[in-house]
Amino acid sequence: MTRVVDESVRAAPLPTLDEVARMAGVSRATASRAINGAEKVSPRARSAVDAAVRALGYAPNPAARSLVTRRTDSVALVVPESDDVLFSDPFFARTLSGVSRVLGARDLQLVMLLAGPGDDEQRMLRYLRNRHIDGAIVVSHHRKHQLSDQLAGMGLPCVFVGRPWTSIDRVAYVDTDNVAGGSQATEALIARGCRRIGTVAGPADMTAGVDRLRGWRSAMREAGLADDAVVHGDFTEAGGEAAAEQLLAEHPDLDGLAVASDLMAVGALRALARAGRRVPDDVAVVGYDDIGVAERTSPPLTTVHAPVGDMAEQAARLLIEQLDGGPRAMRIVFPPSLVRRESA
Repeated sequence: MTRVVDESVRAAPLPTLDEVARMAGVSRATASRAINGAEKVSPRARSAVDAAVRALGYAPNPAARSLVTRRTDSVALVVPESDDVLFSDPFFARTLSGVSRVLGARDLQLVMLLAGPGDDEQRMLRYLRNRHIDGAIVVSHHRKHQLSDQLAGMGLPCVFVGRPWTSIDRVAYVDTDNVAGGSQATEALIARGCRRIGTVAGPADMTAGVDRLRGWRSAMREAGLADDAVVHGDFTEAGGEAAAEQLLAEHPDLDGLAVASDLMAVGALRALARAGRRVPDDVAVVGYDDIGVAERTSPPLTTVHAPVGDMAEQAARLLIEQLDGGPRAMRIVFPPSLVRRESA
């Protein structure tokens, strides 16, 4: 059987860079620089090239463009946590939304990199070291990962959401004043009249956990109160519940509880209810974060508001500044604020 091909329906050849240059009345090199965003192109030439690109429907080859610009137009959101932690904590959804909003406006692709301990972490570091992305935003980092040292050593543009443990003079970060927030939470309980106040602290290998505990201790000592009722949790509901159970067993006279995250406070409320302790009549509770959980608990949580969305957006802006040649070691710290609800 002979197949007859209608030449009229053949796909038209794709426009080339040479055709764009001819239509714009510039050299091929000038057309390439204009398309790839190089600075040494006159406004008149850039305008002519843009018009030719639109008229011809020209689409640059991504691989060729990457060779010219040495850019991938993609940014990694690095989350050194397991996927079950990622999908159970609204902190990550709020962070992802803020970062995506800023990067999308700049037409940058976001790549999510999850890495638990072991092989996953090494695979992630290889990916970053091989420059498959232009820069990285790191959230929820732990002391053992040493990511700030790793990324600073690579010379990779990066921003941390939350103060890193090391290399703070070599990398950028955005944070909230967790020491002040820990103090505010505790002072709210003291002002209510609580005198035997415990805390479910955050992980000791995360700067947020350490700083919030420091703020709690500062407020307790300033008020002349004992600061021995401390159990560390892991920023999860289950961790908060287990820590609150231990605190109640060791300190049954507690009348106030400062919890270093709202998710842990949800677990603590369950432990208090199971122990027959009414909130806030028997034990007043203050959480931390205010990212959608606190107003849905029973009773609704008094909590410290951490501007997670603003922090994520600012981290993305700082990274873009670095990609545009700006400074590498910037820091921005947002103030926390107390949100009063029925639990305290």
